[in-house]
Amino acid sequence: MGLVNHTVVTHFILLGIPDANGLQTILFITFLAFYLCTLLGNLLIFSAILTDPRLHTPMYFFLCNLSVLDIGFSSISTPKMLTNLWFQSRVISLGGCMSQVFFYHFLGSTESLLYTVMAYDRYVAICHPLRYRLIMNRKMCALLVAGIWITSSFHSTILTSLTFTLPYCGSNVVDYFFCDIFPVVKLACADTYVIETVTLTNTGVVPMTCFHLILASYIRIMFSVLKMNSSEGRRKAASTCASHLTVVTLFFGQCALIYTQPHLSKVLVTALHVFGNVVTPMLNPVIYTLRNKEVKAALRKLRGGQKPEH
Repeated sequence: MGLVNHTVVTHFILLGIPDANGLQTILFITFLAFYLCTLLGNLLIFSAILTDPRLHTPMYFFLCNLSVLDIGFSSISTPKMLTNLWFQSRVISLGGCMSQVFFYHFLGSTESLLYTVMAYDRYVAICHPLRYRLIMNRKMCALLVAGIWITSSFHSTILTSLTFTLPYCGSNVVDYFFCDIFPVVKLACADTYVIETVTLTNTGVVPMTCFHLILASYIRIMFSVLKMNSSEGRRKAASTCASHLTVVTLFFGQCALIYTQPHLSKVLVTALHVFGNVVTPMLNPVIYTLRNKEVKAALRKLRGGQKPEH
């Protein structure tokens, strides 16, 4: 019996979405539709920006990176969740579970930092318009984006390493629809205080730091907009910031609810995670397209329609 109880875990079983019995077909169709729309929407925006020279500016360069992030983020858990719902295939390998943990925190951290850089870009554009091209030159943009991806990879590598260096020798049933740190470490047969403390600190510090930097940027932007004499200038400044503010609110609102309210029910936390993993990546291209004339014009040009205006 002792040997059986201490068998090394080589795979995990994902229990899936709580209270989903009888809803598998409806959820499968819904999540598949969201996922396909996410892929199509973000690929269209990515292609439109790449093919239209008028959109080769810092703001759209960052938007390209956001499209890549949205495609990656939605692909972390959605394909496995769809397989679980349709084929009732709940098994995920140890390597697959590690990949989900790594990419979830890698892309989540990258998105937080990218939103911060996008806020800084809007701050420079509105508060220092004459120096904008000098400050946000191609080299600076490339360095900022490279720094974001590299920093996030280190962040995620540390969290994933700490999670999977723990011994797993008992139950392999993950009571969730994808592998995240907290559901997985509950299964470890060792003290998890260090990894739980490090994870809470990291998942709290990174988003909160980014949020406060974004807030500081928009406070400065607000004061600059209020000082503008031209109503057209105010309208244009507000328009360029509205889309970014909307996606920031969606992203950080979800993070705040999940990580600052530990007593939320599992059903509500699952709903928030599903919204963040499946719905938000689909909404981002819609938000940016609906409020952005340049992107809409580039999309028309991409499908062979009306050319962007000079």
